[in-house]
Amino acid sequence: MDEESARDRLVERLRARHDVDPAVFDALRAVPRHEFVPAGRRDAAYEDRPLPIGGNQTVSAPHMVAMICSLIEAGAGGDVLEVGTGCGYHAAVTAELVAPGRVSSVEYDPDLADGARERLDRLGYDAVRVRTGDGRGGWPDHAPYDAAYLACAAPAVPDAVVEQVREGGVVVAPVESDGGPFRGGQQLVRLRVRPDGVDREDHGEVRFVRMRGGDGAGD
Repeated sequence: MDEESARDRLVERLRARHDVDPAVFDALRAVPRHEFVPAGRRDAAYEDRPLPIGGNQTVSAPHMVAMICSLIEAGAGGDVLEVGTGCGYHAAVTAELVAPGRVSSVEYDPDLADGARERLDRLGYDAVRVRTGDGRGGWPDHAPYDAAYLACAAPAVPDAVVEQVREGGVVVAPVESDGGPFRGGQQLVRLRVRPDGVDREDHGEVRFVRMRGGDGAGD
């Protein structure tokens, strides 16, 4: 099966999910995931699972990318902050969703950042800018953002990331949990920025690589 047909089949399988904005399916269909995974993994590019991309990091499963893209509620013209560029796949899907908006992505690993930058440039994703750095500090140069998300798990959503999102915007992140139903695991949370703080929603148990900062961020 050719890559385009495999991608179509993946998207059709994901359409059964009720937690995904229909607009996200068009974004998933537009992005050639096989271009973002190592050559030896391309036969699995359109399976709905994470894949290793080097540096002890992974590219997230397409269903998780779809869910996060839905939760950030960013539409056409949106300006989004991503923490954890990894291979650049999630940023590309987000860029399709918010076009002609922008995605500003921060990656801790210099090799991953360089690879993602080259890949995104080659595939025409000029709306995605990538810098190497500690994602815990966000990217203040381009703030405020309409939304932000972490593609890596953190003990808590970094304050700097929340502060760079405009009032009414959202931050989505996998957060490590020491208690409750997700004891010892991670849960996906969405924070909505209010004038006097944030409102929090929990969206289920997830599993992401851990953020590195001084110790890094990955996909």
